[in-house]
Amino acid sequence: MRRGFRLRVLVAGVLLAACAANEGNNSGGQAQSGTVVVGASNFTEQLILGHLYAGALEEAGFPVDRSKIGVGAREIYFPAMENGEIDVMAEYLGALYGFLSSRAEGAGEPAVLTEVDELRTAAMQALEAQGTGIVLLESSPAQDQDALAVTQETAERYDLQTVSDLAPVAGELVAGGPPEEETRRTGLRGLEEVYGIVFGDFVVTDAGGPVTLEALKQGRIQVGRVFTTTGFIAEENLVILEEDRPLIPGENITPIVRQEVLTPEMEEALNAVSAALTTEGLTELNRRVDIDREDPSDVARDFLAQEGLLPA
Repeated sequence: MRRGFRLRVLVAGVLLAACAANEGNNSGGQAQSGTVVVGASNFTEQLILGHLYAGALEEAGFPVDRSKIGVGAREIYFPAMENGEIDVMAEYLGALYGFLSSRAEGAGEPAVLTEVDELRTAAMQALEAQGTGIVLLESSPAQDQDALAVTQETAERYDLQTVSDLAPVAGELVAGGPPEEETRRTGLRGLEEVYGIVFGDFVVTDAGGPVTLEALKQGRIQVGRVFTTTGFIAEENLVILEEDRPLIPGENITPIVRQEVLTPEMEEALNAVSAALTTEGLTELNRRVDIDREDPSDVARDFLAQEGLLPA
C-alpha cells in the first residue's frame, strides 16, 4: 500500500510540474487564459490607440485585459511581447524598424525609409530573422512622426524654419524630450550626425506631452521633441521645424500581434481600426485628450462608434 501511495504522489507531482511549466511558457497571453492582453506606451496617442484596439477586440468577442495600457517605452513593451506578457500593441513602422535594426548582430545604422511598403518589408524581415514570434497587420494611412517644435518667439528670434537652421545656434539653446531622446538614432545622436546640431543642454521632459509644452512656454527649454499629431501644436501656435535631411522615417501606425494568439477574427477587427484612422483624425483625438481633458478610453469609444466599429 505504501509503495502504491508513493507512486501516486510521484505521478501527481510530475503532472503538476508539467502544468506549471506549460503555464510559465504561456504567461500573460491568450494561449494561457483566452484573454487578449493589449498594451500601449505611456503617452496620449498610445493610450488612445490601446483603447481603440481593446474596444474593437471586445466588440469582436474577445475578452481583453487592458492592464498593460500605459506600460512604458518600446525598450519595455517589446520584450514583454516577446515573452508573452503582452499580445497586441500599436507600433510606428519607422521606429519599429529602427529598434529592430539596432539590436541585430553587427548592426550598422538602418537606412531611412519613407515608403510604407519598403518599411513593412524591412520590418517583417527583421521580425522573422530575430525570431520574435510577432507579426505586422495592415498599416494605417495615419502617420505620427517625431518633430522638433519651438515657440513663435524662438522661431522669430533665431530665424528658424528648418531643422538645419538650428545648427549654428543650437549651443545657445536647451532641448527637451523623453529620456530615450538621448540615445535613439532619431534623437540627439542623429541630430548631431546628420545635421551637426549640438544643444547647449538637454532636459528630460516627456514624450511630446504636457511637460514638454509647459517647458517650452516657460522658457526652460527652447526646442521640444513632439509628435506631429500632438493636439496642442495648433492650439499653442507652435512652429514645427521642417525636416530637410533624411533622419525621421515614415511612421505609419500598425498593429503588431503575437503570432501564437492571432486569429482571423482578431486580424479583421484590428485591420478595421487601421483603415478608419487618418492623420487628421488622430490629431483630433489627441486634442480632445490633451486640450479638452477627456479620458482616452472615452475618446476611443466615441471614435469606434462613429466609424461603425461599435454600436452607437
